[in-house]
Amino acid sequence: MRFPSSFSIVLMVFVYGFLCNADLLEDDKKALLDFVNKAPHFHALNWSENSSICSNWTGITCNADFTRVIGVRLPGVGFNGEIPGNTISRLSALQILSLRSNRISGTFPLELSNLKNLTMLFLQFNDFSGPLPSEFSNWGNLSVLNLSNNRFNGSIPKSISSLIHLSALNLANNLISGEIPDLGLSSLQVLNVSNNNLTGFIPKSLQRFPRSSFVGNDVGLVNSSVEQSDVAPLIREEPTKTRNLSRQGWFLAIVIGFSVLGIGAFGFLFVACLRKRNVDDGFTGKFPKGRMSPEKTVSGSQDSRNRLVFFEGCSYAFDLEDLLRASAEVLGKGTFGMSYKAILEDANVVVVKRLKEVSAGKREFEQQMDLIGSIRHGNVVALRAFYYSKDEKLMVNDYCCQGSISAMLHSQRGEDRIALDWETRLRIAIGAARGIAHLHTVNSGKFVHGNIRSSNIFLNSKKFGCVSDFGLASVMSPLAPPISRAAGFRAPEVTDTRKATQPSDVYSFGVFLLELLTGKSPVHATGGDELVHLVRWVHSVVREEWTAEVFDLELLRYPHVEEEMVEMLQIALSCVARVPDQRPRMSDLLKMIEEVRHVPAEVHTETESSTMTPQ
Repeated sequence: MRFPSSFSIVLMVFVYGFLCNADLLEDDKKALLDFVNKAPHFHALNWSENSSICSNWTGITCNADFTRVIGVRLPGVGFNGEIPGNTISRLSALQILSLRSNRISGTFPLELSNLKNLTMLFLQFNDFSGPLPSEFSNWGNLSVLNLSNNRFNGSIPKSISSLIHLSALNLANNLISGEIPDLGLSSLQVLNVSNNNLTGFIPKSLQRFPRSSFVGNDVGLVNSSVEQSDVAPLIREEPTKTRNLSRQGWFLAIVIGFSVLGIGAFGFLFVACLRKRNVDDGFTGKFPKGRMSPEKTVSGSQDSRNRLVFFEGCSYAFDLEDLLRASAEVLGKGTFGMSYKAILEDANVVVVKRLKEVSAGKREFEQQMDLIGSIRHGNVVALRAFYYSKDEKLMVNDYCCQGSISAMLHSQRGEDRIALDWETRLRIAIGAARGIAHLHTVNSGKFVHGNIRSSNIFLNSKKFGCVSDFGLASVMSPLAPPISRAAGFRAPEVTDTRKATQPSDVYSFGVFLLELLTGKSPVHATGGDELVHLVRWVHSVVREEWTAEVFDLELLRYPHVEEEMVEMLQIALSCVARVPDQRPRMSDLLKMIEEVRHVPAEVHTETESSTMTPQ
C-alpha cells in the first residue's frame, strides 16, 4: 500500500484549511446579510452578495488573512426595532461590535453572549430597555463596554466583576437602580455610572474615580478610615446645623482636592488606555485638541439626546462621536462660520460647517435644515446631515475634492497652476446659474441663496459649476456691515437692509461672472495698496471704451472667444445694476448665459450630486 508523501500531506492540509476558512467567511457574509435584510434601517448600505465583504462593505473589518469578520461598526445607520435573532450572534470571530447612535429597541440581546471573542461592545445612544444581563462571564475577553444613553433598568450585575480585562465601563444616562456593586476590577481605568437611580454607598475600590463618574445618583462616599456609618454624601447634601456645615465643608474640600488629583490621573490613564488599545469608539465625546476644533472642545454628551440628523439618500455611516474625533483641517472662515475638511475613520471625507451667530430657535432652525436638505440638483452641493444643540450647530456636506472656484482663480496662480480656459469658465458659469435658478424655485419661489461668492462655488464631476452654502441667511443674525473683502459680493441694498433677496442673489452672481471674466477678486489691491471694487473698476474701464483691458490675460490666449466674452460681460453688467428691479430674474439670466454658446444640458439627479463625495 502506497502512502502519500509528506509534501502531499502538507498540501492537502493547506487546501483543506483554505476551503474551511473560505466557508467560514461565507458564513459570516450570510449572517450579516440576514441581519441587514431583517433589521429595518434608514440609510442604505453598500452590502452586496456579489462584492467582497472585506474590501467593499461599509463598516466591516476582516482579520489579516481575510478569512473572518472581526469588526462590525454601523453607527448612525438608522436601525430601529430589535436586533434580529440568529444573525450577529453567528459571527463567532467578532471582536468589535458598534451599533451606537441608532434606534434599536427591546431588551439586551442575550444572544450576543455567544460572541466569546468580543473585546469591545458599543450600544450607546439607542432605545434598549429592561434589565442588563445577569451573566457576563461568557465575555472573558471584553475590555470596553458602553451601554450608556439607553433606558436599561434593574441593578448593575455583580457578574461584571468576572470581566478581568475590562478597562472601560459606561452605564451613564439609564434608569439603573440599587447599589453599586464592589466590582474589584484592578484593570478598570474608565468608569461612568452617572445619571441613574443608584443609591447607597460607593464601594471603596471605586472611590479612585472622579465625582463625575457618579453624579446624578443618590449615593455617598464611605471614608475608608472610619466606620461605614460616617459617610460624606456626594449628591443631595442636606446640612442642618452650622457646625455640621463647617465639618462637612472641610470634608468636601478634602474630597474635592483628591477628586482634582484623581481627574488628572484619570485623564492620563485614559489617554494611555486609548493609545494602547486604539479604542476609536471611545468615551470622550470631544473634539481632540488640534483636530476638528482649534477654538475649543465640544462636549458630545451635551443635550445627549440630540443626534446628527441625516437626510434621505445619504449613504454615510457615522455619528456625532465619529465627527468629533475625525482628523480635520480648516478650509476657511466664511460669512456664517468656520468650515472643516473632516476625514472619518472609514476614509470618507466630508465638509463640516460650524455655524456662528445663529439667531433662530431650534424649531425654526430644524425646519430650514429640512428644507435645505430636501434640495437635490446636479448643480447644488447636497446637505447630508445637521446637528443642533444649545452650544453647537453643525452642517455636513459632500466634499468637493477639486476646491473652490476662488482657489482656482486666485490662490493657485503660479507656474504649476493649470490655466482656466474660456470653455471651463463658461461651463462654471452655466452650472452655477442652473443651480441658483433651481434654488429660486424652491419653497414656492421664495428661497434665497444669500451668500453667492466664488468660494462657495465648486466643480461637479462633469466640470460644471455647483453652488453650496445656501439658505442660511434666514436663520442667522443679520449680516454685519460689509467692512471686509466680502463687501464686493453684496448688493448695495443689502448694506442698508441687512437682508438678502433673490435680486441681491442676482447681483452677487453678476460679481462672480465679472470675477470669471477678469480673474480679479471682488475687492482687490492695486500696486499702491489701494482697495479697488471690481464692479466700479469694470464700469470705469467700459466707459473709457477699453473693454479688452477688462479680460483676464489668460483668456486672451484663446482664439475666437472674444465675442462670447463681450456678450458675457454685458450679461454680468446687467446683473450688477444698482436698482434691484433693473436686474434680470435668475431664470431669464440662465437662458441668456446658455445662449452665449450651446452647451449640453446636464442630467440633474441625486447621483450627479453624490459623485462629489471624496475620491
